Amino acid sequence: MSKIWVKKPLSAYEADMKKSELKKVLGKWSLTAIGVGAIIGGGIFVLTGTGAYYHAGPALAISFIIAGIACVFAALCYAEFASIIPVEGSAYAYAYGTVGEIFAWAMGWCLILEYAMASMAVSVSWSGYFNKFLKIFNIHLPAYLTSDPASYTGDGFSMNLPAFILVLLITALLVKGTKEAAGANNLIVLMKTSAVIFVIIAGIYIIFSNTDLYNAVDGVKNWKPFIPDQIQIKNSEGDMVSAYGIKGIISGAAAIFFAYIGFDAVSTQAGEAINPKKDVPFAIIASLLVCTALYICVSLVLTGMMHYTDFNPEGKYPDAIKAPVAYAFEIAGKHWASNIVTIAATVGLISVVMVMMMGQSRIFIGMAKDGLIPKFFGDLHPKTKTPYKGIILLGIVVALIAAFTPISTLADMTSFGTLFAFTLVCIAVWVMRKKEPNLIRPFKVPAYKIVVALGVFINIYLIFNLSAHALELSAVWLFLGGLVYFLYGKSNSKLNNPEKYQNQD
Repeated sequence: MSKIWVKKPLSAYEADMKKSELKKVLGKWSLTAIGVGAIIGGGIFVLTGTGAYYHAGPALAISFIIAGIACVFAALCYAEFASIIPVEGSAYAYAYGTVGEIFAWAMGWCLILEYAMASMAVSVSWSGYFNKFLKIFNIHLPAYLTSDPASYTGDGFSMNLPAFILVLLITALLVKGTKEAAGANNLIVLMKTSAVIFVIIAGIYIIFSNTDLYNAVDGVKNWKPFIPDQIQIKNSEGDMVSAYGIKGIISGAAAIFFAYIGFDAVSTQAGEAINPKKDVPFAIIASLLVCTALYICVSLVLTGMMHYTDFNPEGKYPDAIKAPVAYAFEIAGKHWASNIVTIAATVGLISVVMVMMMGQSRIFIGMAKDGLIPKFFGDLHPKTKTPYKGIILLGIVVALIAAFTPISTLADMTSFGTLFAFTLVCIAVWVMRKKEPNLIRPFKVPAYKIVVALGVFINIYLIFNLSAHALELSAVWLFLGGLVYFLYGKSNSKLNNPEKYQNQD
């Protein structure tokens, strides 16, 4: 049993970096764009509506601040590890080198959950904006081709066909090559960042120029009360739950947490970074700070333009919760602005799915390289040097689940995987500081004891504020992960079974 705690020596990571066939094509700004590309997406264009209605009301801005603070602690820890162990695998690799194999497996298993579920959730979000985009040109897809079975109110077969097709197209692009995918991502990030800034400026103008929304003495009408009293409302699963008040702010922070996983995606690309020890820490912190500020501003603008209760899917504007930012402008009578947001979101969410799937495939490479999952997942294409087999299999699974699963379930499970990974990374920094105090660290977490303690506390606290359904499904996922490790991973681990691989390396 003691073998499950075996740690991968840092010298082995150095050897992995030298043997890596991945192309070194990503610079500092491309890495930052990957982070921004992953962060700006579902959080701004979709979760602002669900977070405001189901959890915090106008105080959603505070939820974003709390989630952002929790991310800062984790981001600093990620940055330190990225400067020490600049390889693909992200938090999985960090845990393997510090805490041990069983923790590394748990980390990798949760990262698989995080990235796969995020890809599915955002592709479903994209479908909602894509349908609205088509309506600009008076094109209407039938409901049975745009709804998962749980959401479809008609009889017979139904699936989310746009989400299904999007994932397959992105899979094809990722197989083609990292440089091509990164180039497309840079262009999309520029476009959607400009759109977010437009939303903030135009939204502020609408709020403070509309006499129905603003009163010079009392302030913004839709922000009153800024923290609504706690009440019982029906959630997306049809159960009565508590919302608003302080508890609603905290549960809102937990629910929207998956919107912040972009900086985690940066660390998965370290194996393709030109100067990973410097550029990856920079990109992690820069992308997080920029996007946190944008999230806070957009949530304030959105709840200022449109009353949080109007996001009720059973209310006056039932489709507003699917595309909240676009509908806020539409309800304000600014249809041209709504169209701009719809187009930007339709294009912008593509890069989120792309970065999530790219990050997932790099987790596969790290775990396959260590023997914990089949070598199949780490096989690189002879020309493009991408893990094409793992990407294709991942694309098929993500496409199928996205086509038949509601977004609320996907988003909550993504948040669990993210929070769990962040917690273990914070712990791993403390372990590494104690066991390897003299290790050269190009980037060091300032006041690491305080940062680690706060990071662990906040992330665990947010985990227990996720929905009970999400926690149950996540517990099942962890149980399955344990079975896979003890039935396959442990007996095929390169560190635990060196005799199996001595003639292969």
